[in-house]
Amino acid sequence: MTIRQFEDRDIEQAREIWNEIVRDGVAFPQLEELDTQSGLDFFHSQSFTGVCEENGELLGLYILHPNNLGRCGHICNASYAVASRARGRGVGEALVLHCLKTAKELGFRIMQFNAVVSNNTTALRLYAKLGFTQLGVIPGGFLMKDGSYQDIIPHYKEL
Repeated sequence: MTIRQFEDRDIEQAREIWNEIVRDGVAFPQLEELDTQSGLDFFHSQSFTGVCEENGELLGLYILHPNNLGRCGHICNASYAVASRARGRGVGEALVLHCLKTAKELGFRIMQFNAVVSNNTTALRLYAKLGFTQLGVIPGGFLMKDGSYQDIIPHYKEL
């Protein structure tokens, strides 16, 4: 397993992994799936897009970008997507660790996750393991695909 920067040749696999999460409707805020062009635009618009690959197959990816601007521009945000076929293999942890290192190299000082859905127990366990601090709970902050609302738990970690 290697993690490297996104390249145009990755677009079809990357957008399929991303769109799988969007279709599930339980973790990402996006409602619309990416097509080839919107995917290229989206992944290239980030401060960094990383992909995890094994034998030419993408297993997951992450996007990294500022969480805000100006006086808060040193705080970054990221999102992670692991293909369902690759879950439980440590891909998510590898992506988060690579992302934290990349964020620091890019000059960010804090990683903040705005909306970790409270029933995403895998992510919550991983972020606790990696030393993230929970900032509280926003009741009903995430609209699930089934129309119900789930709490979100913001997190941060100094880099």
